[in-house]
Amino acid sequence: MRIIIACDHAGFELKEHLKNIVSSWGYEVIDRGAPTHESQDDYPDYVAPVARAVSEDDSRQTRAIIIGGSGQGEAIVANRFARVRAVVYAGEPCSVQTNASTMLMLTREHNDANVLSLGARFLDTQTAEEAVKIWLETPFSNDERHIRRIQKIESTTSNTS
Repeated sequence: MRIIIACDHAGFELKEHLKNIVSSWGYEVIDRGAPTHESQDDYPDYVAPVARAVSEDDSRQTRAIIIGGSGQGEAIVANRFARVRAVVYAGEPCSVQTNASTMLMLTREHNDANVLSLGARFLDTQTAEEAVKIWLETPFSNDERHIRRIQKIESTTSNTS
């Protein structure tokens, strides 16, 4: 599976850390920037091309991890693209082993989320690693009801150019 990773200035350090970790787990990791820490960069410049790549992958073998300060704006950009189902993880008041892990698993099992948007200002590296691992390792359930719901979502979206 191919994992595209991208960030803005707020997510730069976490991106640099995660790309090496995710690669060590055996995934093909493609870094789409930011290439350096630039305090005035804009997340849509990095997120939109990544979301487009996920949207256009007919094999469905591409997922993405996008990282910003809160992860919210990044997910908003990503979700403008057809077939992209971006979810935000910016930590929980509980540990990643409890309710947060269930939430992350459900984004994969029920929604087949293919983009994970991380809020770097709210996550330490260990929590981010654990969250990414859960998200990457949880398969889509393929239950008919979830397939039907995703098809309804896709029928309401159009490709963003």
